[in-house]
Amino acid sequence: MEIFQKHTGRVAPMDRINVDTDLIIPKQFLKSIKRSGFGVNLFDPIRYLDEGQPDTDNSNRPINADFPLNQKRYKDATILLARKNFGCGSSREHAPWALLDYGFRVIIAPSFADIFFTNCLKNGLLPVVLSEEQVEQLFDELAEKQGYSLQVDLEEEKIILPDDTDMHFSLDPFQRHCLLNGLDQIAITLEKSDKIKEYEKQRSRSHPWLFADVSGHI
Repeated sequence: MEIFQKHTGRVAPMDRINVDTDLIIPKQFLKSIKRSGFGVNLFDPIRYLDEGQPDTDNSNRPINADFPLNQKRYKDATILLARKNFGCGSSREHAPWALLDYGFRVIIAPSFADIFFTNCLKNGLLPVVLSEEQVEQLFDELAEKQGYSLQVDLEEEKIILPDDTDMHFSLDPFQRHCLLNGLDQIAITLEKSDKIKEYEKQRSRSHPWLFADVSGHI
């Protein structure tokens, strides 16, 4: 998993509440367990004017010109500003995969669905919870200024605005440690590899039958 410490990027808006995972990446695209290739279908139902299908050449599809990600001012955005209950619906991990594959590294919202929030952290995507008042301020500033960018500092747990003021957020210390060091669940386990090997040695001595193959040989 990619290390996350500080990130500066352009912001794009998703100005609606209760954005569910089927809107983030519709069910018809959930045919792969690879973590790449989903970005072109991120927000497919509102990004395009036709119905998306797997393996379609998206470059020839009619786009929704009113959708923010199709607008030049939000091109190459890496921070998504959203409303409350973002990521509700199903528990599909493809949702953070699609956001990451598109290029997003941070999502800011007043609240997130629990499973989606956890899936983001497991994949190196930082979900930042701010108050509704703070999020509203960011939406107002984003609307007024083209090329609006923010700096997100996970080490200091703060968002630095263009005028150098900041907004503080908090993240569970263990989750923060994992992101700062790029540790997914496998990497966390491997940190204890010496202790795991020692336990297996002790276990094989005290319970040798557990380590026998199907023929009974150890």
